[in-house]
Formats: sequence, C-alpha cells, structure tokens
Amino acid sequence: MNPEPIKVLMVDDTPENLVALEALLRRDGVQPLLAHSGAEALELLLVHEVALALLDVQMPEMDGFELAELMRGAERTKHVPIIFVTAGARDPKRVFKGYDTGAVDFLFKPVDPHILKSKIGVFLELADQRRQVTQALRINEMFVGILGHDLRNPLGAVVAGAELLTAQLTDEKQLRTLSRMSAAATRMSSMIEQLLDLTRARLGGGLGFMRERKRLDIRELIQRTIDELRASHPGREIVLEPGSDGITHGDPERLLQLFSNLIANAVAHGTPGTSIVINVGGRGQDFVIDLRNHGVIPPARLKTLFEPFRGTGHDAVRSSGLGLGLFISQQIARAHGGDVTIASDATCRPGATPGTVVTVRLPRTAETIR
Repeated sequence: MNPEPIKVLMVDDTPENLVALEALLRRDGVQPLLAHSGAEALELLLVHEVALALLDVQMPEMDGFELAELMRGAERTKHVPIIFVTAGARDPKRVFKGYDTGAVDFLFKPVDPHILKSKIGVFLELADQRRQVTQALRINEMFVGILGHDLRNPLGAVVAGAELLTAQLTDEKQLRTLSRMSAAATRMSSMIEQLLDLTRARLGGGLGFMRERKRLDIRELIQRTIDELRASHPGREIVLEPGSDGITHGDPERLLQLFSNLIANAVAHGTPGTSIVINVGGRGQDFVIDLRNHGVIPPARLKTLFEPFRGTGHDAVRSSGLGLGLFISQQIARAHGGDVTIASDATCRPGATPGTVVTVRLPRTAETIR
C-alpha cells in the first residue's frame, strides 16, 4: 500500500502563479492543494492536513497575513510552516509583519525556482520524517498490545497450570521439572512487564510509572522486599538499619517494584559472604534511602547503568534479565518526584569501605501523579 501523499497548500489569486508553483512541486508523493483566495484555503484546511503552506501576501478580501493569523489561531493548523511569496516592494516592515504572523520564510517575486524548490524540499523531508516517526509509534503501540495480551495471558496459564500440578504430584523428579517450568514462566512474565514499562516510557514520557497515590511507609515496603529475597537467597544477609518511619504518599506497587529491583541487584552483584545494608534517612524535604554492598562497578560502566538494555554490564547476571531494572527503577522514582543515583568504589563517601552505594531520593510530601 502506497503511503498517503504529503500535501502542500498553495494560495494565490493569480491562476498563472498557481500553475507555476504546481509545476515546481510535481513529484511522487506530493499532492498540491490549490486555492485562489483565503476563504478557499480555509475550506481546504478543514479537510486536509498539510505539511507546508505557500501564501501570496497581496490578495483581495483576505490577504496572506490575515490567513496566516487565522491558521495560527487554529489548533489544527497552528504548527503548519508558512512561506510568504509576494510581488510587493521589499519593505522591511512587511517582512517583519510576515515573521510576526508565524512565517518561516519571506520570498519576493520573481522567485528563483531553484531556491524555492530547495526550501520546499527541506519541509517535505521534515514532514516525511514526522510521518515515519508517527508510524513507528503506532507499531510500538501494537507491540504493547501483543505483549500485554497475546504473550502475557498464555504465560499466566502456564504458571497456574504448574502450580495446580505441583499440588497434585508427589514424584520428586516431576516436581523439580515443574518448579523449573514455573520459574522460567515467571521470569519471562517479568521480562514482558519490563518491556511494557520501557515501551510506555518511550511512548508517554514515563506514563504509568505512578498509577495511583496512597499513604504508605517506605520502611514497610523495603522490609517486605527483604523478606521475599531472604527466602530465595538464604545465604545473603540483608540488614535494614533502625530509624524513623518513612511515611509518604505514592504508588505502593511501583515503589515495591523499585526496591525489589534495587535490592535484588545488590544481592546479585555484591560480594558473596558480605552484608547488604539499607538505611532510611531524611534530608530536608526528602527521604534518602541508601543501599550499600561490597560489589564494585567499574567507572566506565557507571555512565551507562541507567540506559535500557545496558544494565550493569555483568553478562553472567544479565543472562537472566533484560538490563531494564535500573532504568525502570529510576523512572519510577522520577515519576514520584525523586531520583536514583549510584556511586561505586572511589566515588563512595570518604572513609567508607570500597563498594557500591545506591541512593534513592523520594519526597516526604505527596507529588502530583505523572
């Protein structure tokens, strides 16, 4: 299927000038829209989306300046680039007036056809690029739909089926097989959720990283995460230091996801046999949560830690994920009005044991949902 042509509006009360402009624009993928007056142009703009408008300045009843002002005042046409073409005297005041009405260029007749063709070509190329971006966004939206339904739902059925069989079987070998199946399906489901989060962020500038706002205790969310990780990593010590409460407002599920990502990273990348220490403190209007472990991140990797699919750069660990955890965690924090930063080795606090400190900053007061 051929793409819809790029439309260019040309307005001139002299038919010969329109014929000349149309000949100049004759090329594949471009559709000229011809109007002999400002009123005709407005009628065309009601039914067509145009990439560029070429307006004659001197026209009866409604001149080019008036037409441009009407276009700028309408939501549908306020961003259409306008090039004025006039046979009038080279009066600087007229040129300034043209730019004041939103023109991107002001040309005097007789116009050099090569210059005009080059200028038009630039805007047509920009229009084509915008169309490609729009198409790519539509494809991304389809991708979200496929992930959200066509893949996630069957995986849910696999997990549910494995749990049902686990309750019915007694053979150890079969139970181990079911356990691996369930773990693999759960891991794939987590990857799908991460891809959905990434796609939502790309499409909506972070939309969805804070879906509701409730009163919550940061310390309770962290303790819940620690309890879950202790069950799966009994050999690792995770310590939540005593401190004041962490009452704030936010999306509890998203913040739980943030802490789960960060603490699981600390468990995976910290030095075996060492403790992971978490402190919840305050600094001005913010809560500051520090996660410390004895793993060291090479300086070259610190710059790319929060980039999607870059993760920590540890291939052995990344084989079980997509490298999106840190990116998503930072986006969740920013959606709540905070941030996530990482310091490692020489960049840690003076006198501290070499290792890595992940710092989460969250506001004490409620933020507007973003």
